[in-house]
Amino acid sequence: MHFTKPSWVMHKDSAKSDANAKRLSIFSVHVHPDGSRIATGGLDAKIRIWSTKPILHPASEASGRPPKSLCTLTMHTGPVLVVRWAHSGRWLASGSDDEIVMIWDLDPNARGKVWGSDEINVEGWKPLKRLPGHESDVTDVAWAPGDRYLASVGLDSQVLIWCGYTLERLRKLDQHQGFVKGVCWDPVGEFLATQSDDRSVKIWRTTDWGLEAEVTKPFEDSPGSTFFRRLSWSPDGAHITASNATNNKGFVFIAAVITRNSWTSEISLVGHENTVEVAAYNPHIFLRNMNEKVSTSNICSVVALGADDRSVSIWQTKSARPLIVAKEVFERQIMDLSWSWDGLTLYAASSDGTIAVFNFDPEEMEGIAPHSVQEQYLTKFGFTPAPVPEGYSHVSTKGSSQLSSLSQQQSQSSDFSQAYGGGERINVLVAKRGNKKRANITTQSSTIPSANTSTPVNGIAAVPISKRKHSLNSFPPPSEQLFDEPDSWSRHEDVSMDLDVPIDSLDTPAIDGRPGKRKASVLDLLDDGKQVKARTLGGDRVRDHVVVKEIVHHGAKRGGMDVLNARGGQEEGPSLPIPPLLTVLNTRVEGTDEVFEARNSETDDPTEVIFIDGKQTRWLDYLPSPAVSVKATLTFCAVCTLDGSVNVYSHTGRRFMPSLALGAPAAFMEVMKHALMILTTTGRLYSWDIKKQSSVFPPLSVAPLLSSPNHTITAVSVRPNGVPVVNCSNGVVYSYDLALLTWVKLSERWWSEGSDAWQNRSRNSTTQSGSRGIMSSIESSIGGTLDDSIIDKARPTWWNTALTLGHLETRLNSTKLLDSPNEYKQALLLYAKKVADENFRAKAEELIKELYGPIYHRPGREDTFRADPAFNISLLTSVDSSKQDPNEARDGLARYIEEGIE
Repeated sequence: MHFTKPSWVMHKDSAKSDANAKRLSIFSVHVHPDGSRIATGGLDAKIRIWSTKPILHPASEASGRPPKSLCTLTMHTGPVLVVRWAHSGRWLASGSDDEIVMIWDLDPNARGKVWGSDEINVEGWKPLKRLPGHESDVTDVAWAPGDRYLASVGLDSQVLIWCGYTLERLRKLDQHQGFVKGVCWDPVGEFLATQSDDRSVKIWRTTDWGLEAEVTKPFEDSPGSTFFRRLSWSPDGAHITASNATNNKGFVFIAAVITRNSWTSEISLVGHENTVEVAAYNPHIFLRNMNEKVSTSNICSVVALGADDRSVSIWQTKSARPLIVAKEVFERQIMDLSWSWDGLTLYAASSDGTIAVFNFDPEEMEGIAPHSVQEQYLTKFGFTPAPVPEGYSHVSTKGSSQLSSLSQQQSQSSDFSQAYGGGERINVLVAKRGNKKRANITTQSSTIPSANTSTPVNGIAAVPISKRKHSLNSFPPPSEQLFDEPDSWSRHEDVSMDLDVPIDSLDTPAIDGRPGKRKASVLDLLDDGKQVKARTLGGDRVRDHVVVKEIVHHGAKRGGMDVLNARGGQEEGPSLPIPPLLTVLNTRVEGTDEVFEARNSETDDPTEVIFIDGKQTRWLDYLPSPAVSVKATLTFCAVCTLDGSVNVYSHTGRRFMPSLALGAPAAFMEVMKHALMILTTTGRLYSWDIKKQSSVFPPLSVAPLLSSPNHTITAVSVRPNGVPVVNCSNGVVYSYDLALLTWVKLSERWWSEGSDAWQNRSRNSTTQSGSRGIMSSIESSIGGTLDDSIIDKARPTWWNTALTLGHLETRLNSTKLLDSPNEYKQALLLYAKKVADENFRAKAEELIKELYGPIYHRPGREDTFRADPAFNISLLTSVDSSKQDPNEARDGLARYIEEGIE
């Protein structure tokens, strides 16, 4: 057996760069019947199709041929919880948190770059039909034998049955009393099994969709917290293996084996240390003795189990012990299992965002029988499935309907388009075999029809052939389908997995002949083949130079506001000076050559704002009022005008939010990452999170900070979390605490008169340690030099100790508010050392208790302190250099304090 975990198979957070991409949970994995590709569904609401050859063959992985990622499907709006290929390999069904089942079909014209990302689809899959009907998350889907039906289940406690040909809904089964989390079909086609949180497995007849049996005994004490309850039916039709079962009143986790016809569970698969989440049978039957004839007594099966204990076990029904147990394969629970059609490869998916692959040699699968043996064996049940809707088939016909040349294809394609009004098309996934050419299929329509969710009273909701050309919700009969099936097409045939899809965007030279470049889009080319730049607003204008000077006498009114009365008639509150009105204001985006600039006219002409990249204008805009301040970050640009308006743009010139009307111009405007803060001339402070497009706190007045008429605001800044930092001329720096709903002092010059931890006094100051944080900058800005009279002034006995402790306690609260973990750690260590040096046991015990949190709780009595130990420890251990466990950090600090006191 060969085991591998391909790290490149992942669903990632598109909000982060590739370097910092976070793995998102993978909820489902399924292998295509020809074994050439797998589909995965994840938390990113996407379906991803991967080639299996690079997974199974290291040489293919190293060469990059075929490509690892084949396609990304993005039509779902919620996490994709299940993906399942049809037995024919022609369609892919998916179920999602968005309550929709989607059917996907191969589309050769859908290749190319994925919209909104740098990913490239090597092969294209289009949404063939949406199947609405569920009222909550779709947790599992399953195709019936021969793709006669499709069943879907969900958290609405319903089981929906769809026709596998017309894709119309046939029946709704609603007898479950809890979330339905698993579904599987009898390989004979006689029954359907579903498993639910109501602690039951229900068996349904496919002849009349009535309830055949209900099994509850193995599930009476099963936990209801599992994500799925995925069950599987053995290929010989004799057993169902159901997940999430227990023995011994819930203390032993098992998978229950339910016997056909008696519908009892006398067999248990025991050994997992946590709940079994999924069961999956190998699609082949196995012979106990290869020399004996095929009979019930000579047949056994192989089943794989995946559990919440992060392990995979593989069992053979002729043995009481598992064949293989792979422990701790993942970091989190296992969500799905899938066997390849040849029965030699098992794929497992986990919520930790990875997949694992178990690849067996044929000798290790002793007794494996070909599928023809299974098909012959299943005929003994004597079950006759329901007839196929007239005019429909999942198998293409040969003979006169076969396309013999490309010209015939194009001619029939044109006739088809006229006959069916550009309706949906049925294509077949054809793997490359030798040098045989593949038909050039063209898609006539990209519309996504939805299935009719009304259940017919009798029969199947199939559209008659005579009326079908007027229906967009049906597809043509086999004689009219434009796909060509190879002579040797077979699900279980040994085929070459080299893809038949040209990868133009990866290995084709670009227009100028240089390799490794993306092929230019048709929209980017002129008639003569030359590549042109994309058009932008003002991009054709070369940047010119404007002299920067102050505009002393401006027009009487601009933008509906009197320039000489910029306060807007407001008399209450402090009055801050208006910034000088300049002809040009600009700011550079940190770390780039991009400049955001505003140009004010000395006449009544409108103000022009420009975003410049190097010497080229990327975009421009016009405003009715002069700009008084401009700022820019890596994510947005902001301009405040004299009439009190604020406009926020993206780097492409799109307005992120409506124009904000503050009623007065900005005296200060500061930005950092996604935070924008403005202090108006009327003393009103605003702070917004531009990414969330929301206010951090309601507008505030800075009047409480200016207790004396002689005090002024000297500087203002903002933290990434939107918290303001306001420096006043009296040597005090303030911020606003949203939890306390009041202004708080971050630091003040008072501490410099006696604190040993002040910047110029402490040897362990952040300046000397080489890392200058926000608190270091704040204390440097208000530090200054003490007068000799203050230094020589007589002080009380405990003066330095009291001020040092008070200063460090203030610094702890301030760094927490400012979200500065490095400085919080430094302050905490200094404070712990000071407490230990002074032998203040009460303070030490209180600090340790705060770090640990309350150890007990008395109902009706609140604790004497309000601790947030999780925040303290997260700040303490968030420094990258420490790399230690939070509990170790906490325990180490506690020991450090105790040893110092002793």
